Amino acid sequence: MKLFIALLGILLSSLAAAQSSNETIIAFGSCDDEEKPQEMWKEIITQKPSLWIWGGDNVYANDGEGSTGLKKRYDKQKSNPDYQQLLKNCAVTGTWDDHDYGTNDGGRFFPRKEENKKPLLDFLGFEKTNPVWTHAGVYNSATIGSGHQKIKIINLDTRTFRDTTYKVYSVDSITKKQTHQFYCNQTGDVLGEEQWHWLEDELKTSETGLFIINSSIQAIAEDHRFEKWANFPLARKRLLNLITSSQKNVLIISGDRHIAEFSQLEHPGVAYPLVDFTSSGLTHTWSEVWEEKNRHRIGELVIQKTYGLIKVDWSSGAPKVLLQSRGLKGAVYGEHKILFPIEK
Repeated sequence: MKLFIALLGILLSSLAAAQSSNETIIAFGSCDDEEKPQEMWKEIITQKPSLWIWGGDNVYANDGEGSTGLKKRYDKQKSNPDYQQLLKNCAVTGTWDDHDYGTNDGGRFFPRKEENKKPLLDFLGFEKTNPVWTHAGVYNSATIGSGHQKIKIINLDTRTFRDTTYKVYSVDSITKKQTHQFYCNQTGDVLGEEQWHWLEDELKTSETGLFIINSSIQAIAEDHRFEKWANFPLARKRLLNLITSSQKNVLIISGDRHIAEFSQLEHPGVAYPLVDFTSSGLTHTWSEVWEEKNRHRIGELVIQKTYGLIKVDWSSGAPKVLLQSRGLKGAVYGEHKILFPIEK
């Protein structure tokens, strides 16, 4: 009961802060190995966000690991003193990706997915009255602010219902290293029908100035060889069409890749450039720098340890959003601005 009251107090104070100012600050990140140094929390705390969003890979389980092992990892993650300090002044929400789901690149056939759900929801602090406890998967939503300054975060579950991906291994002719790529599942789905209907309903919310869709895998990027929505072209098209038909102000955030970048798409029927802000990872990244094609990228590809910062300015009515890819020692690796239209 004491923990519930404490968490409720954090949430209410965060909501009040969001409502009393013309600026809302949200931070997010992904790919945090609980066994590695947790250097980023101090950086995040200095930004004074009212909400922290976990983008997935919140801990790193062994392949096939069950709920007992996951709980120990979450407990270690949550006990970090700097993360505890963040929790004192910041509400938390989020989703999972494959390494906290329980199996690398996992999808709907993973047998421990329901078993592994509880330790995640406990870690995120979801109240037992939250609908996420009663349906399959971990998709959920959270709202901060009020009136035209309301922001809804829609946390998708891209694992529990996702169809099979086709992973093909080969040896690179130049480096002689083993590599792999995913071929498209032309008819496969990512969310499952129940989650699709839920997402459509969530986007219908009135008096919401901005929607943030938290997808653990990238939604806009098409060209790289790793996991992404583009591996399921019908599902990606459905997602983009659903955002279009909603006529809402939507920002997508993603993780998974151990890189940071902004991907932008001019989609027919959307009154603004649709952006997917990727931020990954908090504790580790690639050991080497390379060029990776992304026809939708704006700015530079960042191969550094990063977190994402979202600053929403409400002073003109329509949300003016500043996106920043930030790292250690106050580094700003990239930024992008979006001016959303005023909803009719």
